[in-house]
Amino acid sequence: MTLETDRSAHTSDDAEEMESDETPELSSDDIFHLLQTNRRRDTIRYLLEEEGAVKMRDVAEYVAARENDTTIAELSSTERQRVYIPLYQSHLPKLDEEGVVEYNQPRGTVEPTDQLEIFAPYIEATEKGTAELDSRLASDRAVREYYVTAVAASASLLLASALGLLPIPGVALAAIITALFALITLVTNFSQFRESAGSLTAQ
Repeated sequence: MTLETDRSAHTSDDAEEMESDETPELSSDDIFHLLQTNRRRDTIRYLLEEEGAVKMRDVAEYVAARENDTTIAELSSTERQRVYIPLYQSHLPKLDEEGVVEYNQPRGTVEPTDQLEIFAPYIEATEKGTAELDSRLASDRAVREYYVTAVAASASLLLASALGLLPIPGVALAAIITALFALITLVTNFSQFRESAGSLTAQ
């Protein structure tokens, strides 16, 4: 009787120990909290791309290059150090604490856990949002350049007409300038429509 009781208690202790060793599943709040900082996002992005254990130094260089919008080869020692220290002291220990990575600080290695895959759709969404924003900014710059060119061309035509260098009646000149702006408006609207259609098709 005593033997069976001891065996049952031992089995119960083993089960509790196994449960305590399991990493708790991250909640939505935990995920968004971890993704709040650019450096943690870039760290997770790098680990998703590499799919395996990596050197902490490599993580820091990747994050620093993205942060400074440059290549790893062109990073300065100051730029590296500015990212390395917070990763070493704060961000990687935090990811380790939440069970996203196994961070061996003495050896300087970072190994992702199964929890890392949870972040893949969130990272993909941020990448898509950044790409769309860059596309819109580029489109806005192009529109501004079109209109600046149109204004410059119109001013040149008016000046040439006023100086008698361009023998064009005022009505015809006004029609040319109006047509120029109408053409630019048509081109820019068509470009924006094509971008919107492309986004809908991709979705």
